[in-house]
Amino acid sequence: MNWYDRVVLPRLLNALMKSPEMTRIRATQVPKARGRVLEVGVGSGLNLPFYEPGTQVFAVDPSEELQVYARQVAQANGTNVIFAAQSGEAIPADNNSFDAAVITWTLCTIPDAGKALEEVRRVLKPQGRLVFAEHGVSPEPGVAKWQNRINPVWRSLAGGCNLNRSPEQLLGQAGFKFDELKCGYIAGPKFATYTYQGVASVK
Repeated sequence: MNWYDRVVLPRLLNALMKSPEMTRIRATQVPKARGRVLEVGVGSGLNLPFYEPGTQVFAVDPSEELQVYARQVAQANGTNVIFAAQSGEAIPADNNSFDAAVITWTLCTIPDAGKALEEVRRVLKPQGRLVFAEHGVSPEPGVAKWQNRINPVWRSLAGGCNLNRSPEQLLGQAGFKFDELKCGYIAGPKFATYTYQGVASVK
């Protein structure tokens, strides 16, 4: 891992992910996950203040640099969290272990997002729910065209983030159905802000 990925990128991502609209979405979505909760891609812990009291969070993320921030947030907010420096493609938990899962602005960076969602499905209880908020490909052909053009450079600068994935398609292919789904742009450049948010459950 080079100096940019180790030092600069974690600080940059922590700052960028604190936008007012993203924070508003976190505050709306995260409390929907209760009980024993898996969070995939906890990053710098920006979701942690929004869990309901008594929620037990098992947080996986391969970035130990970002987890330094997340541990501070957990301690400051009294959130009950167990951290694992692990990729979402191999979740260290038994089948049917969790009441809910949370994924926010994470599917864009996981190398094999489909595999990660299969893992989420595996560890969720039969009646478990997946709460999500993700950015992805725009339905506007002109914007999507630019997303495809920019993506190779963007991915190399933004920690593997892809602009042109479809969370809706990925979730469907992994065997989830939508109980809630809302799509649209949030504040910022269109190529990076088309957002999918909602709740899904196992088909």
